Amino acid sequence: MGDALKQFLKTSRLKGSMQAFQIEEVWEQIMGKTIARYTDKIQIHGQTLYINTVVAPLKQELSYQKEKIIQRVNEALGEKVILDVVIK
Repeated sequence: MGDALKQFLKTSRLKGSMQAFQIEEVWEQIMGKTIARYTDKIQIHGQTLYINTVVAPLKQELSYQKEKIIQRVNEALGEKVILDVVIK
Protein backbone atom coordinates (compact mmCIF):
# COMPACT_ATOMS: atom_id res chain seq x y z
CA MET A 1 0.00 0.00 0.00
CA GLY A 2 2.76 2.46 0.92
CA ASP A 3 4.61 1.82 -2.35
CA ALA A 4 1.40 2.27 -4.32
CA LEU A 5 0.75 5.60 -2.59
CA LYS A 6 4.31 6.78 -3.27
CA GLN A 7 3.97 5.81 -6.93
CA PHE A 8 0.63 7.63 -7.19
CA LEU A 9 2.07 10.79 -5.61
CA LYS A 10 5.09 10.62 -7.91
CA THR A 11 2.85 10.93 -10.98
CA SER A 12 0.08 13.04 -9.45
CA ARG A 13 -0.33 16.80 -9.37
CA LEU A 14 -0.87 16.43 -5.63
CA LYS A 15 2.81 15.73 -5.10
CA GLY A 16 3.83 19.40 -4.85
CA SER A 17 1.02 20.13 -2.41
CA MET A 18 1.91 17.15 -0.26
CA GLN A 19 5.58 18.11 -0.23
CA ALA A 20 4.75 21.72 0.64
CA PHE A 21 2.67 20.42 3.53
CA GLN A 22 5.59 18.25 4.66
CA ILE A 23 7.92 21.27 4.51
CA GLU A 24 5.51 23.45 6.50
CA GLU A 25 5.35 20.76 9.19
CA VAL A 26 9.14 20.80 9.72
CA TRP A 27 9.95 24.36 8.59
CA GLU A 28 10.78 25.51 12.13
CA GLN A 29 13.15 22.58 12.61
CA ILE A 30 14.81 23.21 9.25
CA MET A 31 15.21 26.99 9.49
CA GLY A 32 14.78 27.88 13.16
CA LYS A 33 12.06 29.58 15.19
CA THR A 34 12.77 33.17 14.14
CA ILE A 35 12.69 32.50 10.41
CA ALA A 36 9.64 30.25 10.79
CA ARG A 37 7.80 32.97 12.70
CA TYR A 38 8.32 35.57 9.96
CA THR A 39 7.69 33.44 6.88
CA ASP A 40 4.04 33.38 5.89
CA LYS A 41 3.54 30.88 3.12
CA ILE A 42 5.59 28.08 1.60
CA GLN A 43 4.70 26.64 -1.80
CA ILE A 44 6.27 24.25 -4.26
CA HIS A 45 5.68 24.62 -8.00
CA GLY A 46 7.63 22.15 -10.08
CA GLN A 47 11.12 22.11 -8.60
CA THR A 48 10.95 25.61 -7.13
CA LEU A 49 10.27 26.45 -3.49
CA TYR A 50 8.48 29.77 -2.96
CA ILE A 51 8.86 31.44 0.43
CA ASN A 52 6.72 34.46 1.35
CA THR A 53 7.71 37.03 3.95
CA VAL A 54 6.97 40.73 4.44
CA VAL A 55 10.15 41.36 6.45
CA ALA A 56 12.65 43.00 4.08
CA PRO A 57 15.83 42.10 6.04
CA LEU A 58 14.68 38.48 6.19
CA LYS A 59 14.12 38.45 2.41
CA GLN A 60 17.72 39.56 1.98
CA GLU A 61 19.05 36.98 4.46
CA LEU A 62 17.07 34.16 2.84
CA SER A 63 18.32 35.13 -0.61
CA TYR A 64 21.89 34.68 0.66
CA GLN A 65 20.99 31.24 2.05
CA LYS A 66 19.30 29.75 -1.03
CA GLU A 67 21.77 26.88 -1.44
CA LYS A 68 21.52 26.00 2.24
CA ILE A 69 17.71 26.10 2.09
CA ILE A 70 17.68 23.82 -0.97
CA GLN A 71 19.97 21.35 0.77
CA ARG A 72 17.97 21.30 4.03
CA VAL A 73 14.59 20.99 2.32
CA ASN A 74 15.76 18.18 0.05
CA GLU A 75 17.17 16.35 3.08
CA ALA A 76 13.84 16.76 4.89
CA LEU A 77 11.95 15.39 1.88
CA GLY A 78 14.38 12.52 1.46
CA GLU A 79 14.93 13.20 -2.23
CA LYS A 80 16.27 15.93 -4.54
CA VAL A 81 13.05 17.77 -5.29
CA ILE A 82 13.94 21.45 -4.98
CA LEU A 83 16.39 23.02 -7.42
CA ASP A 84 15.59 26.70 -6.87
CA VAL A 85 14.21 29.02 -4.18
CA VAL A 86 12.25 32.21 -4.80
CA ILE A 87 11.77 34.68 -1.96
CA LYS A 88 8.63 36.84 -2.30
